[in-house]
Amino acid sequence: MPSLRKWLLAGLLVLVPLIITLWVLDWVVTTLDQTLHILPVDWQPDHFLGMHVPGLGVVFAFAVVLSIGALASNIIGNKLVHWWHALLHRIPVVRSIYSGVKQVSDTLFSEKGNAFRKALLVQWPHEGMWTIAFLTGAPAGDVLRQLQLQPGGAGPQDEFFSVFVPTTPNPTGGYCVLVRKSACVELQMSVDAALTYIVSMGVIVPGGPNNAPIQVAQLVSASATNTPS
Repeated sequence: MPSLRKWLLAGLLVLVPLIITLWVLDWVVTTLDQTLHILPVDWQPDHFLGMHVPGLGVVFAFAVVLSIGALASNIIGNKLVHWWHALLHRIPVVRSIYSGVKQVSDTLFSEKGNAFRKALLVQWPHEGMWTIAFLTGAPAGDVLRQLQLQPGGAGPQDEFFSVFVPTTPNPTGGYCVLVRKSACVELQMSVDAALTYIVSMGVIVPGGPNNAPIQVAQLVSASATNTPS
């Protein structure tokens, strides 16, 4: 039985990461293959090849993004983009949705932006309990004024951060939290390393020897050794 359990765990350690990786890649390729449907039927690869070749949608989507980027980078394309933005801002319902999404995308993908480029340590959900968060910006206007009036601060000179606290092990969900700058600790690690720490639920330690996982048995043994009798 000990040998069977050892072999079972070893097999899971090999197969689970591989299966999840293949599943994610399959989902990405399948989703991007749907972009081929915007082409006329006679132009679709499945029509003139007589068979479906997975991955052609990835190449097509990549080529479309590069083409739009190249077009938007020149003078004529830049004017077309501004005209398109102005048109969308005149449509009542579309205007509110497009403006919000545009601001978020500009913040995330701009080379000058700080969104998700710094990993922080903040106390959440209460004092004395720490978690990793990502800097997304800073509040302004009435939100900042109201925050500076709250008790426990230094007043109008208080600085605040807008941070995103992701959930574990799925970091796509989380909370937007406003915290004082003085209450944040900037971590000397990359965002990728911080995400790895979150997704692994603290098992993979950034900065450790080869980012080795923590041996739970060693922690339990050390805890038992340090416990007074």
